[in-house]
Amino acid sequence: MDLTIDACFLPHHDPEASLAFYRDILGFEVRGDVGHGEMRWITVGPVGQPDTSIVLTPPAADLAVTDEERRTVLEMMDKGTYGFVLLATADVDGTFDRLQATDAEVVQEPTDQPYGVRDCAFRDPSGNMIRIRQRH
Repeated sequence: MDLTIDACFLPHHDPEASLAFYRDILGFEVRGDVGHGEMRWITVGPVGQPDTSIVLTPPAADLAVTDEERRTVLEMMDKGTYGFVLLATADVDGTFDRLQATDAEVVQEPTDQPYGVRDCAFRDPSGNMIRIRQRH
């Protein structure tokens, strides 16, 4: 099989705040922006990696999701336990310093983990966990 990861999906509460975080703070490029108001799907991705994207979506916009399920998703987003993405960098400490100097919510400072990586963590404006590990 010849498979690659094309895109992953993260929910957003506020498309403008999410766009500002991923574009202006993380430095991702905007690849698509469809819809209007809170019902926007925004595709972003790292510069120079056109084959990998994150699609920022309205939470539980699927019509098959019940109102109770939608409430659960929103509660999990508010607690920061719903969406998650793992990014990698050559310099986790320098990346942490740059992100900490912004409005980004720090969850964990750079730490050497017992499983062999050095990483840090932030939350995006919608509560999604953004972990950043150092490449070996």
